[in-house]
Parts: sequence; structure tokens; C-alpha cells
Amino acid sequence: MSDEIIIETVSLSKHFGALVAVDNVNLKVRRNSLHAIIGPNGAGKTTFFNLLSGNLEPTGGSVIFKGRDITHQPVHRTIHFGIGRSFQITNIFPNLTVFENIRLAAQALGGDNFKFWQSTSRFTQYEERTWEVVEKVGLKDRVYTPARALPHGDQRKLELGIILAPDPEVLLLDEPTAGMAAEQVPDLIALIQEVQKSGNKTVMLVEHNMNVVMSVSDVITVMHLGKVLAEGTPSEIAANKEVQTAYLGGLYELNV
Repeated sequence: MSDEIIIETVSLSKHFGALVAVDNVNLKVRRNSLHAIIGPNGAGKTTFFNLLSGNLEPTGGSVIFKGRDITHQPVHRTIHFGIGRSFQITNIFPNLTVFENIRLAAQALGGDNFKFWQSTSRFTQYEERTWEVVEKVGLKDRVYTPARALPHGDQRKLELGIILAPDPEVLLLDEPTAGMAAEQVPDLIALIQEVQKSGNKTVMLVEHNMNVVMSVSDVITVMHLGKVLAEGTPSEIAANKEVQTAYLGGLYELNV
């Protein structure tokens, strides 16, 4: 994990009328780290991710990526800068195969996204990248399977492949294990860890599964009512009495 800061927010806020969803959040994320954002429902976690990725405009404050202010950049620009984003609900093309889903994602950021009527054989660099990603996410045996026919765990792997296709530097993963059977979770989490460590990626993770969060995170930020309640290593967060009261309920006080 590097000491270099890759993403920073300065007094970042988002209001929806009288509701303050994100309230003056100051956060620094180190390059090549796995940084988890946790908190109870309504804490502002997904809204915060939407501000980082350009899906929402902030009410105030700023987002800095690699020293550059990207606060008012739309989502299609933040993707080009190197920020990939997943969502709580699986976001794939259900009628396309695994290969086609990933190839389209690779091609979309390669300057050839509107060349619909040309043969895919002309774009060999995207074909090669697609095979690399298919191998990485463990879907080689299902490469020609329509996405809708995949088990939910494999759909989550496909979504990760779609995010990885353009080779982003930062992955924003919002509840990647949502809806998965318990026995499928370790495989996906191991894949995320492998991607982060071997690919020099920075991963920001919103996740309710505390076993996952406590076992894989370098840094944990706890949000509560739109604010940062605490930040630290897993052991520091587990020992934090304020966090225990607001969120963890004593579950990890003695276990980390």
C-alpha cells in the first residue's frame, strides 16, 4: 500500500432538499489500498460513491483524483480518467454473452465505441483484452453463455469483468456480495483481493458483510448520518466504542 493519495474529498456534501445525505466529508484514499466504507442504512455511503463517480453533482465541496479536481465531471468522463464503478443491482447486458459484455466495455473506452457496422475482427486489441479479463475473473468456461443464464455469483464476476475491461486505476464496488449465497462470497472476495494486489488497483468497497470488511480492508471509514464517524484499521474500528454503539453492536469487539 502506497502513501500516495489517489482520491481525496474536501468538505464534500450532498443535500436533497432538507435531507443532508453527505455532510462535509473529508476523506483520503491511498493508492493500491483496499478502503472500505461502512455504516448503517441511510448513512450516505452509496450517495458518497455517486459523488465520487460523477453520477451525482455535489451540493458543496470537491473531489480530487490524482491531484486533479474532477468535482463537476460527468460519469462518462470519470470513467475515462480511470474510475470504474459497480452498483448494488447487477448491471449487465442480459441478452449478450459473457464475452460480448466484456468486449463492449473494453471497446467503449478505446475510441471505437460508435463503429457498430464494422467487423469485430478489425479490433483485435479489444478481443485480446477481453480474453485477458475473462481469464482473470474466472469465466473462461462460460464465455459464450448469455449473461442472463449465469448464476448470480457469476453475474457478479461478469460485472467485475466489465469494470476491469478498460483497466481503471480505482474500483468503486458498491455491495459486491449483495444477493449472493454465503458459499459464493469467499470466491468473489478472493477475486477482488487478487485484482487489487496483482493489478496495482485501488479498491473502495461499500459492504454490509462485516466478516468480509474486517478480513480484507486496509482502512475502514465509518459513516453515520452522512458524516464520517470514525476511520482506522480493522482492529482500531472494532475497538472503537462509538462505532460499536452506532453500528457494530459489539459483534467484533473481541474478534479482531
